[in-house]
Amino acid sequence: MADSKHHWLRKDDKDSTKASFPELFFDLVFVFALIQLSMTLAADFSFGIAAEAVLFIFALWWVWIHTTWVTNLLDAAIEPVRILLFVLMFFGVVLAIALPKAFADLGLVFALAYSGMQLSRSLFALYAFRGTDENSYRSFQRITLWLVISCSFWIAGGLMERELRVLFWITALAIEYIAPMVRYWLPGLGSSPPETLDVNGEHLAERCALFVIIALGETIITTGKTASSHFDSAMTPLVLFCAFLSTVLMWWIYFHDGQERAADKAEEDTEPQATADYLFTYGHLPIVAGIILTAVGEDFSLSHPFEKGGYNHAIAILGGPVLYLAGALWMKTVSSRLMPWSHCAGIAILLAGFLIVPFAANFLIQTIASLSLLMVAIWEYLALKRYRRDAA
Repeated sequence: MADSKHHWLRKDDKDSTKASFPELFFDLVFVFALIQLSMTLAADFSFGIAAEAVLFIFALWWVWIHTTWVTNLLDAAIEPVRILLFVLMFFGVVLAIALPKAFADLGLVFALAYSGMQLSRSLFALYAFRGTDENSYRSFQRITLWLVISCSFWIAGGLMERELRVLFWITALAIEYIAPMVRYWLPGLGSSPPETLDVNGEHLAERCALFVIIALGETIITTGKTASSHFDSAMTPLVLFCAFLSTVLMWWIYFHDGQERAADKAEEDTEPQATADYLFTYGHLPIVAGIILTAVGEDFSLSHPFEKGGYNHAIAILGGPVLYLAGALWMKTVSSRLMPWSHCAGIAILLAGFLIVPFAANFLIQTIASLSLLMVAIWEYLALKRYRRDAA
């Protein structure tokens, strides 16, 4: 049986660095989940709802990135791994359906769907590595036990009232996010040795880049849908242009230089597993969160262009790009050891924009956010061009 499972492991060849069709198919579930999340936020973006949304962003990212780690280690083109992804897709659809009412009457459904994704994937990996890769098998033993603990908090939280549910689910997420930092230490088993997983950094980089595209695509979908509902407003064309420009600029800032550097760093580093954690597992979270929040801010700008003084709206309109630039800054600094000062300046300008929120309408704040991203993109483009010319 062990020998028959050896072909389940990812092949060490050129094709193994590319995302497979089953992985891309799996990602479609997260298009739906991100749309559900954006619509929930746009419908009622109070500070309490915003805090709950942060929890959902952490949860969606964590279940996706950990699935990506497993498909980085296993061959997604073979039938057993494909079936695993189909099972995870079903759980993901249920999770996305329950998401808007996860703090109402569908909390247990959300918790069961999330726990189902986490545990079924980890148990599958445990079986796949048994007798084929002892180091990975022992690592997934620890991972599975940590997930059993966290999922007990997810399910218990789903049975609680709203206030206790928040506390239980925050605890569950804290357990899951802390676990890799302590290398899944457990009494009697100790910690996983460093660099035990055979990570393909180039594959992880491509998968994360594709998720960024998914998030940007969700931004275009929600912005287009909102714009079509408010096209009778005189301000809609301007705000729509700014929203589209922001989406294009976020793509440019990520892909023009940063993504390729991150891929090279993850592939060539002497500690690929630790580097992948810094760059992707944790490093891409603010990038994805920033894109989602930016989409919500653009929705506000289109639906309430003349409203003033809305700090809750400004948190999305300005805070989304701030998070995005902070994540991109971290990724580029870790991968190249060069500080992108353009990103620092952009963050400073966006934060300064909060000072005019009481006096400026949403459409003006949206314009400032878009122009800040444009400034960052142009500054970085010229700086890189000059740097490469000097290095030649």
